[in-house]
Amino acid sequence: MIVADTDVLIDFLAGREPLAGRVSDELRRANLATTVITRFEMLSGARGARELEIIGRLLDSMKTVPLDPTAADRAAAVRRGLERKGTGIGMADSLIAGIVLTVGGVLLTRNRRHFERIEGLDLVKAE
Repeated sequence: MIVADTDVLIDFLAGREPLAGRVSDELRRANLATTVITRFEMLSGARGARELEIIGRLLDSMKTVPLDPTAADRAAAVRRGLERKGTGIGMADSLIAGIVLTVGGVLLTRNRRHFERIEGLDLVKAE
């Protein structure tokens, strides 16, 4: 399963290539999911009813992977490990990583600087 990060979905909605095409392809294949954290970030960032509707339709077209106790525990371990090294990535990205690691997904993101620090997290290059 490919799990889309917030930055990728924002780029898709803005029509920025090559991400717009990549996201379209994965949606057509029913191979794209996102996390409940990204869902929250997307919906809370909507500016107005029209944008909220567009974002809602996009999110409803893919599976949303939840934050369950196993993913929360994994995210906490990621966050503790990175903070011990002085390379923390923030709570939202830690939660996203924990979810993706738990489901064995591959994260589609442009934010490689944060996510490449996480051991065992598979990334799809989004450029």
